[in-house]
Amino acid sequence: MHVRVGCEFVIESETPTPTAALVRPRERGWHTLLTERREIAPALPVRAYADSFGNQVWRWVAPEGQMTMRYDAVAEVPDDADPVRVDLPGTPVAALPDDVLVYTLPSRHCQSDLVMGDAWSLFGEVPDGWARVQAICDWVHQNIEYGYGNSTSITSGYDVYQQRRGVCRDFAHLSVMFCRAMNIPARYVCGYLPDIGVPENPTPMDFHAWFEAYVGGSWHTFDARHNTPRIGRVLIARGRDAVDTAFLTSYGPSKLVGFTVWADQLREDDQGVPLQQVEVHQ
Repeated sequence: MHVRVGCEFVIESETPTPTAALVRPRERGWHTLLTERREIAPALPVRAYADSFGNQVWRWVAPEGQMTMRYDAVAEVPDDADPVRVDLPGTPVAALPDDVLVYTLPSRHCQSDLVMGDAWSLFGEVPDGWARVQAICDWVHQNIEYGYGNSTSITSGYDVYQQRRGVCRDFAHLSVMFCRAMNIPARYVCGYLPDIGVPENPTPMDFHAWFEAYVGGSWHTFDARHNTPRIGRVLIARGRDAVDTAFLTSYGPSKLVGFTVWADQLREDDQGVPLQQVEVHQ
């Protein structure tokens, strides 16, 4: 199955402003990038690098005034929805790989140390492993009110736990926070998610956030916002929380004045859609 994903940012800066963007899908995952195109106007130098989490970052200096960055890609994704492995057990902390331990610790938006008692009270009777992570997803999905404008960029998982409302990133933060409070490694994930096999969402398309939990000796996808397996995920970034995966970071007086995201399944007659391939590694 092929999906077309991408975004367009219109940025306005008062002075030349160093900027970093995270919009290009990771090269390794369940999706395969077939073709892609990046356009920046006015033209300017862009440097690409992989951050400490393996995410593909672009850096440039935004000029004074307005600029536009557009990214467009076609990716091949599995026809099947997210795998479900209800029989997977938990992994004892002593058996966790060294590079996984960081995802058991509190982070800026996932203050797991503040909810240890509540987490064990809510989910301590559920068997460790997939079942416990799913119980966390069920609770978050049922108890957090979803809606645009329910949170800001500084809203943390603990804030969401107290106010009981948020957007997809907040659902992911709260789920990750509960998992870590119970010694289940969990990491924040963001990317493109088309509406495939589900009713079309009338609200404008946006980036989507979900999370991965380490159970049964490997990482697996969970999504407390939708709380059902989905088709067509195209992963952009992983990290401890949204701080590590921001789509746009500006180091100066700059603001986003235009923002569009798309993620759509291509029809059979669209499979050959022309996209000029661009080399993004330097």
